[in-house]
Amino acid sequence: MSVTLLQQAIILLAAACVAVPLFKRFKLGAILGYLVAGVAIGPHALGFVEDGESVLHFSELGVVFFLFLVGLELEPKRLWELRRDVFGLGSGQLLASAVVLGGVIAGAGVPPAGALVAGFGLALSSTAIALQLLAERGQSHAPAGRAGFAILLFQDVAVIPMLAIIPLLAGSGAMSVGDSALAVAKAVGLIALIVVGGRYVTRPLFRAITAAHAHEVNVALALLIVIGAGALMSLVGLSMGMGAFLAGMLLADSEYRHDLEANVEPFKGLLLGLFFIAVGMMVDVHLFVERPLVIVVGVLGLLAAKTAVMLMLGRVAGWDLRGRTLTAVAMSQGGEFAFVLFGVAGTAGVLEARVADLLVVIVSASMAATPLAMLIADRVLRRLTHKDAREFDALDDAKHPVIVAGFGRYGQIVARVLGAAGHRYIALDASPEHIDFVRKFGNKAYYGDASRLDLLRAARADQARAFVLAIDDVEASVRTAATVRRAFPGLPIFARARNRDHAYRLMDLGVETLNRETFWSALKMAEEVLVSLGMTREDAQSTTDTFQRADHDILRRQHQVHHDPEALMQAAKDSRAELQAILAQDAARRAGPAPAADGPPSSPSPPSDPVSSS
Repeated sequence: MSVTLLQQAIILLAAACVAVPLFKRFKLGAILGYLVAGVAIGPHALGFVEDGESVLHFSELGVVFFLFLVGLELEPKRLWELRRDVFGLGSGQLLASAVVLGGVIAGAGVPPAGALVAGFGLALSSTAIALQLLAERGQSHAPAGRAGFAILLFQDVAVIPMLAIIPLLAGSGAMSVGDSALAVAKAVGLIALIVVGGRYVTRPLFRAITAAHAHEVNVALALLIVIGAGALMSLVGLSMGMGAFLAGMLLADSEYRHDLEANVEPFKGLLLGLFFIAVGMMVDVHLFVERPLVIVVGVLGLLAAKTAVMLMLGRVAGWDLRGRTLTAVAMSQGGEFAFVLFGVAGTAGVLEARVADLLVVIVSASMAATPLAMLIADRVLRRLTHKDAREFDALDDAKHPVIVAGFGRYGQIVARVLGAAGHRYIALDASPEHIDFVRKFGNKAYYGDASRLDLLRAARADQARAFVLAIDDVEASVRTAATVRRAFPGLPIFARARNRDHAYRLMDLGVETLNRETFWSALKMAEEVLVSLGMTREDAQSTTDTFQRADHDILRRQHQVHHDPEALMQAAKDSRAELQAILAQDAARRAGPAPAADGPPSSPSPPSDPVSSS
């Protein structure tokens, strides 16, 4: 048996290693690669893996880990801000989709009770697929993407009353009013237990284990929290993903957030890929051969109906065209909980076995078709957008010794100083509205994406003496720095960094001269505070100058370990004592020989240097 398990593991890993790079090379996306690999090796095709259902159950841990990481990015305050989307848009999407789909199924001759369950089951979407597709296209934090997440959250909660109503529809009366109230009370109690545990138990545990300096136990504790929270929720019929998401959200503002993310991320990536393979394995190819027209029409109808409902909701909510279209398509497939609902309904006699089997195939095929539909929608939107997009400005032919990329508040100050000193520069900015605005005040700037190699060549970057990287967006900044370093390795880059993490990424690319945008203003503020507390101006300047030099050295050393969260946190703690010693030495140097008695009170130690600080 162990040999069979080993063989299955080898087949699954080999299928992923072959299919995913191939599909990504042709820009078809990783999810579609996983799904096709699952179809190929599954029991309904080549048959290399026979028990697809067991693989699916185990790989659902990938969805659990994925939702835990989503929770880590979402503090409770932000979730409270989404409450209208969760209950307003969530209930609207679920009811509207269920009415449309249930009505069509009832019209096909399915009894009303079965049509009701089928309608609600098909109205659910796959959280893993939808969020992954939105993340791949940068829509996770857009208004439409956030609302889509809220709707998916509502769907997870709505599964409980759906499961509770199936015995009533079957006429078994298996769940009385008292039983329903007890189930709700258990769910509320377990949620409260997770909330209390997340707030008051996990943090002391992390402190104790971290003090032992055993990294493998840190990983074990992270897995215990994720799987344990999910298992508790499953006891009362809630999804494991809901429990993991809640646990992650409660730890979002903890000091161990980055460590948790680093420990869970590898498991999430591997198991989520395995989940997509398992979904592909559930697609019954033989049923496609027997009833191809019914399945194709069912899949296309499901995708079209749910997309139409989401587009209408998005229009009412005021989402932009690209956001609402991509979110609608990303959520158009059936979800994993549909398998559960149809299985329970089939067992209870609410759905005939042949209808339940057909719906499972339609849901599985819709999950496989969604990445392809998303790819088509994205390309169509890009073509429509490019037709209406403004062309980049034509650059003048004059030689400019300095190129300023990013002409916002930071880049404008640099450019004004350069201009006042008599140095010519060319300024580029990727926002046409901003360019039009600054031109009204007599500024000479051009609309263009500084990460584009053709634009840099037009700006004569090969003849420039300095490149000022003042772009506000971190990803665009890193992308531009990479292009300049690759195409013009001899051109010095003077970069603006939003924070230390941004600085580390620029340093990874070989950028040596960089300034954190809030660092110098914060030092100046500290100097003014020191003067107000009685320190002389000269001593205050000496203190901040000493701090600046020490922090610069610490930044360089922390950069060497910034890919290792545990080592980086230790380096940040060490920097506290180092800064305290350096400032004490500077104070002693300025004060001369120490007084015999009644010396100045010792100052509090400076705060340690968190990774995300300026």
